[in-house]
Amino acid sequence: MQNKKKSKYLLYILLVILVFVIKGAYYSDIPIEALKAKYTNEHSKFIEIDGMQVHYRDEGTGIPIVLIHGTAASLHTWDYWTEKLKKNYRVIRLDLPAFGLTGANSNGDYSIKNYTEFLNAFLSKLDITNFYLAGNSLGGNIAWNYTVDYPEKIRKLILVDASGLPTNKEQPWIFKMAKTPVLNSLFLYLTPKMVIKNNMEQVYQDDTKITDDLVTRYHDMALREGNRQAFIDRAKTDFKLSDSKNIERIKSIKTETLLIWGENDVWIPLDNGKRMNGLISNSKLAVIKNSGHVPMEENPEESLKILLNFIDN
Repeated sequence: MQNKKKSKYLLYILLVILVFVIKGAYYSDIPIEALKAKYTNEHSKFIEIDGMQVHYRDEGTGIPIVLIHGTAASLHTWDYWTEKLKKNYRVIRLDLPAFGLTGANSNGDYSIKNYTEFLNAFLSKLDITNFYLAGNSLGGNIAWNYTVDYPEKIRKLILVDASGLPTNKEQPWIFKMAKTPVLNSLFLYLTPKMVIKNNMEQVYQDDTKITDDLVTRYHDMALREGNRQAFIDRAKTDFKLSDSKNIERIKSIKTETLLIWGENDVWIPLDNGKRMNGLISNSKLAVIKNSGHVPMEENPEESLKILLNFIDN
């Protein structure tokens, strides 16, 4: 009898702990209007593409530079670059479908082909036809595929830790989780900040640069209405046409190309940058030490200096 009482008491304690854990990890969606109030400014604009209200910023004057962010990021990842570049260039950056304030794509198609077509529709509406194109990670994958399809529009191509080639690394755990039944359903409701912070600690080489404000921004954007389901849908998408076809497409790039790579990128390792550099006939690779997957955010001054040397020459 005594043992039964102890067991019931322990079960009760465990249930109480579980309730508090779930309560602490549960986050409801954040309405878009609340995020607009916090994350838009006088440069923010919205344009309708495929039924989506696409958030973008268009700043400065001169030759256009288009900046495309990576998975789970937003146009804010380019803040430092934009502040400096807009003094001499017209800088255009946007929140891709599934991320930032733009939110989910109504058709649920997050293939590279669909992203490339979306980018072309966006730039056509802005009448941008001759420009520098830069992309990080997923954004880099979109950028080089866009360059293959529309080479006449690109002055120079800049790839920052771009995806598109197979790696010998396992997928990051957050992508595995998004593909796993039950776990991905929990992600729609249980998205604590520590998950975002842990993810950023993988992306950054120097964890001391990960501020509370930075984690909060990434967390808020993840909670934008529809973004968590969109992240799951995107993670389930097989981006590869085939390894061999991707390689052939990359090899077809003749546009002058700069590859910027973080030496300590654990998501898309430096070896991928070296291989990509070897496949593109007119390219050069710049490696940034003490940097991870997002050098334009983690090492903004050094990465921008490399970019300016490239486009100014």
